[in-house]
Amino acid sequence: MERFLKHFERYIVIGLLGMMILVIFLGTVELGVILVEQMLKPPRFILLDINEMLAIFGFFMMVLIGLELIETIKVYVVREMVHVEVILLVAIIAIARKIIVLDVKTLPPLTLVGIAAIILALSAGYLAPKKALGHKD
Repeated sequence: MERFLKHFERYIVIGLLGMMILVIFLGTVELGVILVEQMLKPPRFILLDINEMLAIFGFFMMVLIGLELIETIKVYVVREMVHVEVILLVAIIAIARKIIVLDVKTLPPLTLVGIAAIILALSAGYLAPKKALGHKD
């Protein structure tokens, strides 16, 4: 029974990896289409305004988050363990994406303090094991 569950789990993870690859590929194509459409939209040929750039940066960060998730799944398939470092990197990139697309003028100050606390906690969680193990990245 345990052998069956191990194989089942492996096939599910490989299926998830395949779907994630497809989503990232389609997201990258969609990002390219959006970028070209925005640049060719009259009356400003090639120039983007700040709102368009923020939307494009947000989409770009989503693709990067997907790539980090692929890395997480890959590490799980190869080593059969979840790498905390990669998970924390995904979280840091997700928070960075949120900050990029955030309109800070409309948020209460306490929300910004909360986001700053999340960033500090994730950074500390990422750096602590590296310091403890003596990695030089």
